[in-house]
Amino acid sequence: MAVSSNNAEMADDWATFDPAWYRARYAAMLDLMDIPVEQTREFHDTHGVALGHAPNPFFDEEWYRATYPDVAAQVTAGTWRSGFDHYLNAGARTHNPHWLFDERAYLAACPDITPATLDAGGYRNAYDHYLRVGDGEMRGGSCFFDPETCIALLAECDQDGTRRPFAAYLRRGMDALPCRSVSLYFDAEWYVQAYPEAHAEITQGLWRSALHHYLCNPTPQAFDPGPFFSESFYAMVNPDVQAAIEAGALRNGYAHFLSDGVHEQRKPCSTLDLAHYMRDPGVQADIAGRRARDGLGHYLAARPDLKPPPPPQVTEDQARALFRHMCAARLPLLLDGRIDFTTDAPPALSVIIVAHDQFELTMSTLASLRANYHGPMQVVVVDSGSRDGVAGIEDHVRGIEVLRFAGNIGFVRGCNAALRRVRAPATLYLNNDVDLQYGAIANALSRLMADETTGAVGGRVIRTHGMLQEAGSMIWRDGSVQGYMRDAHPCVPEAGFVRAVDFCSGVFLMVRTEVAQVLDGFDESFAPAYFEETDLCVRIRALGYRILYDPAVCLVHYECGTSDGTSASRLIARNSDLFIRRHASGLRRRLLRHAPNEARARHADDGRHILFIEDRLPLRHLGSGFTRSHDIVTTLAGLGYHVTIYPIFRPIEDAATRAAAFPENVEVIHDRELPDLPAFLRARSGCFDAIWIARTHNAARVASILNDAASYIPAGRIVVDTEALAACRDMEYDRLHAITPSRPLDARLADELRPLFVAQRVVAVNTAEADLLRGAGFDNVSVLGHVQAPRATGPGWAARRDILFLGAVHDMASPNLDSLAWFSGQVLPLLVAQLGPDIRFSVCGHASPRVDLGPLRHHPNVRMLGRVADTAPVYDHHRVFVAPTRYGAGIAYKLHEAAANGLPVVGSHLLCRQAGWRDGQDMLCASITDPADFARQVVRLYHDQALWDTVRDNALTRITTEHAPQDYRNAVATIMDAVFTRG
Repeated sequence: MAVSSNNAEMADDWATFDPAWYRARYAAMLDLMDIPVEQTREFHDTHGVALGHAPNPFFDEEWYRATYPDVAAQVTAGTWRSGFDHYLNAGARTHNPHWLFDERAYLAACPDITPATLDAGGYRNAYDHYLRVGDGEMRGGSCFFDPETCIALLAECDQDGTRRPFAAYLRRGMDALPCRSVSLYFDAEWYVQAYPEAHAEITQGLWRSALHHYLCNPTPQAFDPGPFFSESFYAMVNPDVQAAIEAGALRNGYAHFLSDGVHEQRKPCSTLDLAHYMRDPGVQADIAGRRARDGLGHYLAARPDLKPPPPPQVTEDQARALFRHMCAARLPLLLDGRIDFTTDAPPALSVIIVAHDQFELTMSTLASLRANYHGPMQVVVVDSGSRDGVAGIEDHVRGIEVLRFAGNIGFVRGCNAALRRVRAPATLYLNNDVDLQYGAIANALSRLMADETTGAVGGRVIRTHGMLQEAGSMIWRDGSVQGYMRDAHPCVPEAGFVRAVDFCSGVFLMVRTEVAQVLDGFDESFAPAYFEETDLCVRIRALGYRILYDPAVCLVHYECGTSDGTSASRLIARNSDLFIRRHASGLRRRLLRHAPNEARARHADDGRHILFIEDRLPLRHLGSGFTRSHDIVTTLAGLGYHVTIYPIFRPIEDAATRAAAFPENVEVIHDRELPDLPAFLRARSGCFDAIWIARTHNAARVASILNDAASYIPAGRIVVDTEALAACRDMEYDRLHAITPSRPLDARLADELRPLFVAQRVVAVNTAEADLLRGAGFDNVSVLGHVQAPRATGPGWAARRDILFLGAVHDMASPNLDSLAWFSGQVLPLLVAQLGPDIRFSVCGHASPRVDLGPLRHHPNVRMLGRVADTAPVYDHHRVFVAPTRYGAGIAYKLHEAAANGLPVVGSHLLCRQAGWRDGQDMLCASITDPADFARQVVRLYHDQALWDTVRDNALTRITTEHAPQDYRNAVATIMDAVFTRG
């Protein structure tokens, strides 16, 4: 078949007749009819088209007609010569050409491919791009075909498919590997065993492969794709899907599952609970990072049910032996002056190391110290009567100072002797059996010098078998001491934030030199060792300084590697008694030693403890109220409260993201979620002074839990921050869509507010919703809006162009998605007509991978920016911000943020009312039911510089006067004062 003249640019393998392939594919019929090679094309045109033959391996004529019966009817009527003719001339943008290619899935998996890039590259459609470029780039055109799997299979049968695996599979791989799986989503080996009749038909040549049979057979609900999906089970538990299948909207249940059900976490079969599997934050992170298409794909790749049991845990004795072995193995590499501390610059740090023998450990520690910090250091090694290589250590390490004693004078006296030689403003007491982790020295120095009230810094000490020795330490009323979180994993949330502590271990203790010298170092009454650092830290605190624990200061410690175990117990007992006598008056103010008290005792200051509960970690880029929650957390921490964030859903963000997102003194519970909350509250019995719950639906989730925990939580000091009332949003949705409300607002509001019986104080985001709350019977309502600080004004009107929307889209029901769909579909074409074809609508912000943004992504005038680290350049480029919110509640944060960044807004009357702004002065309002009106207001602001300047200046003034950080801080403080006054 010839390609129509208007499609000549498509003349590539997939758009032309392939006589060689056709002859091989239909050899039986051609041989039977004795058709000469030169008449192959004539036979196809005369007879093959009528028989439903495919013209080449990339187009399946029979499948196309079966899938699109309207096309088949047009072929029968003579409108089109074949399905292939229809596809080339009418269906290239709207129909799929082959059962192994899904244009929608291809574009969704390849966000860089847009109509603009297709047109610029001269591609007729996405299939053209896939076959010419995408196949060679190892992209996938369907979840049923994985190029890497195909390449491995082709290699098994000595076929080369590395350049274009999809083309190779269609040309010859399918026939060579008819019963092998080329994707996780279809188990061909299982399929032919489960369905022997289908296997027989494949063997007879009625189907080209097991996958071909599965995707093209006429009774699709009769076959499962593998043991991981059951059509009968899925239809039974999902009647809505069965109804859609019977209506002809879906081929089978698996088609629904792959497009929607897997993202809705529906069960694919009775034995696989996908929702439970997806609770693993690692799984969620892999999907969010596009390392897996979805939960089922992740499960099938990981197959946790087939994984061998973990190896037995290494004991601490074994780990210590390995640590010593590695120090010994490393020693020859460290000799002959290869460790060099020589410097002519004044030292930033003086390090004191006391060594009694243990040459291998000491050399390894010195090597770790040098590798960890490259700045100028004074290193003083105290040789405390060593009889091994330490006695000549200066022969092997350059630039160190050695204090040598004939006998073992012990840690305390050795450190004090070295302190007299210290020249740097900071002094580090460091054991000689440690391995410093990345940045430990620099982080400790930075922490110590950042605030003049910090007297000493310690860090996260890990034992050789990988468990914590301490994350800061506590002193109890009976004088006993405890390393916080000993035996826990080093990455537990409890060890992951900065705080003031009673003391830190002398294994690594960095002290202001002037403070240490004023106190004459360690009290030699505690010689030779034990309790000396505890006593020193207590005395430092008595001078008004803080002792800080910083998790960024991390080291591995051999522990007891340099002490005499036979005398340790006796010394600990003696020095414990001494410590108690010395500090008896202060100990009476300490907490009693009790496990639930640990979360309070870990803090050495008197700040109140706040538990903050939110859907997920309130990261700023998430928008949708999470930015406001982040501001509240930050403000509470700045007011001196000890804040613990507890998410309803287990976080998927990595450690670096979590660490950068919140103030360093905020505890982020990243390894638990709602089902773990009762045990968490029980373990923290009496710890919290108040609880702040973000959003009414979270109050509903935790109300019964808090009720059951009433005896060990601050039941009289619970805040519920409504953030935005869902009942108001739902009423706006009904009004927009002309839906007659099933219940009035009062009834909806009553249901939403019922869980607020737990609240001692209720917070609203604006006065309108506060009035609704008061009308519903709440007399304890506070208003807390948004905080913004105007940014330095960016470029003026003339230097800007284009239109911006910045906001988050979390799900398909998001108001932001609704507004984007309406604006891009109804308003943007009008703007293109009035502002020119070069106008661009930029969409910026977080979008969940579960949301289909295909219509936006493939619009030629839409520029999808995604989430950006720095929004300032984005705001500075654009001339107009649009906020076409058609339904919602609370106050749109994006409105205030755009204004604070000097970008004037065209938005809906709804947003204007919610914010209390003035139409025509602080923003321009437009109808969200009349696209022409919205476009008209955008064009006004876009073209009128005087109006643009007026709106921008007025909005900036409102931000300055109504959302100042200090006012916001005062508002949060007032709310908390009310909580504790009444509580």
